[in-house]
Amino acid sequence: MSSSHAHSHGHKDAAHHGIPVITIDGPTASGKGTVAARVAQRLGFHYLDSGVLYRLVAMKLVQEGEDGANEDAAVRAAQTLEPEFLPDGRIMLSGEDVSAAIRADGIGLQASRLAVHPAVREALNVLQHRARKAPGLVADGRDMASVVFPQARLKIFLTAAAEVRACRRAKQLGLPCEGLEYQRIVADIQARDLADSRRTSAPLRQEPDAKLLDTSDLSIDETVKKVLDWYRES
Repeated sequence: MSSSHAHSHGHKDAAHHGIPVITIDGPTASGKGTVAARVAQRLGFHYLDSGVLYRLVAMKLVQEGEDGANEDAAVRAAQTLEPEFLPDGRIMLSGEDVSAAIRADGIGLQASRLAVHPAVREALNVLQHRARKAPGLVADGRDMASVVFPQARLKIFLTAAAEVRACRRAKQLGLPCEGLEYQRIVADIQARDLADSRRTSAPLRQEPDAKLLDTSDLSIDETVKKVLDWYRES
């Protein structure tokens, strides 16, 4: 990182000094989105779902008839992204409600491909820093503590056994936690974990100063309470 680059980051941090950030990172289907949203609600903080940004870039490329493999187009899309996150949880893009559309599997797959481009990540980091507003921010993703908000007041690495995460995902889809479909979900989650942790740009990892929270045996409410307790102690 050049000194001028570091310097501009310093200014940004100075402007934001005093606005607390809680980062919740973790692997796919760890429940970090649900937990982060509830913690934000309880504290009256803003909430940033960083994974949604990658999905939004993928969505924008689809709208523009571009391919996710085209890095230049992806960077342009990321730089001009102006999503609206409504209080009721809906997400608007170019005046269109895309809340359901961005959850499609195809969009998720495209989003994973986009996340490997360092230039796309860099463009979205700018957007993510803008989300840091008073009274505070809860941000979830895979590199919030390591890359985007290294100065966060509280860093949490949320995880659970792959089988537990697969079972939660299966229940969301109305499937039993056994059988072929369930096994396919387990395999899918294990593959995503491996890809995320091996990625050269901002790999998924627990930071040394992040608290590990294994939710395998915890309910959502218990998990949220634990995060809030840690925040009050921080």
